[in-house]
Parts: sequence; structure tokens; C-alpha cells
Amino acid sequence: MSASALQEQVEKELRQYFKILNGEEPSALHELVMGQVEETLFRVVLDYCDGNQSKTAVYLGINRGTLRKKLAQYKIA
Repeated sequence: MSASALQEQVEKELRQYFKILNGEEPSALHELVMGQVEETLFRVVLDYCDGNQSKTAVYLGINRGTLRKKLAQYKIA
């Protein structure tokens, strides 16, 4: 999936979210979206790397310490 396709999907989901809100004001939207996206990103990449944290960290462009912190934060493996 290209970056633009990913952006299009995020836009579609956000527009659907606002429809569901039906005029109510969202709260902490940035935290909500980033938490959902980041947790999913870590789960999928870790799975793609067959649980190899070193490889996962490289693919994500972060160090292993940061990866371990995020995995603990989201209670992943």
C-alpha cells in the first residue's frame, strides 16, 4: 500500500468517525488516533518480523529500548 493509499484510508475512517459523532465534539482526538495507529503498527510489524524485536526496531526506525517501552505500554508480547 502506498503512503497515499494509507492516507486515503485514514481520511475515510476519520470522516466516518465524525459521522458517528453526529455533531458531538470529539475529545483528545490526537491521542485517540495516534494510540490506535501506533499500537496496530507495532503489532503488525512485530508479527511480520516473527516476533524478532531487533528486526522490528530496524523496520520501524527506532531503537530496541524504545520498542520495548512501546510494547510494554501497549501490553504486546
